[in-house]
Amino acid sequence: MVVKSNMRKYRTFLNSPPAAVEQILLQLGRNIRTARLRRKLRMSDLAERVGVSRYLISDVEKGKPSTGIAAYVGALWVLGLIDELRYVADPDHDTEGKVR
Repeated sequence: MVVKSNMRKYRTFLNSPPAAVEQILLQLGRNIRTARLRRKLRMSDLAERVGVSRYLISDVEKGKPSTGIAAYVGALWVLGLIDELRYVADPDHDTEGKVR
C-alpha cells in the first residue's frame, strides 16, 4: 500500500509540478530550442547526436516534466552548453546548507 501512495505522489508531481519547477523547465526547453535553431540543426539531427528519438527532443523543448534529466543534459552536451551545469547544486554555493 505504501508503494502505491508514493507512486501517486510521484505521478502528481510530474503531471502538475510546482509553478517554479514548471517555469524553469519551460525556460530550459526554450533555451535548448533556441540553441538548436541557432546552430541550424533539425530536431532529428539533435536527436541522432544525443541518441534519442525526435519525439523525446520535442518533449525536451516543450519542457515536459516527465522527460528524464538525461535527455536535457544530453541535448545541452551536444549543443556545447553543458559546462554551466557543474554549478547547479554546488555545495560551495549552498548558503542555506552551510549554515546547518
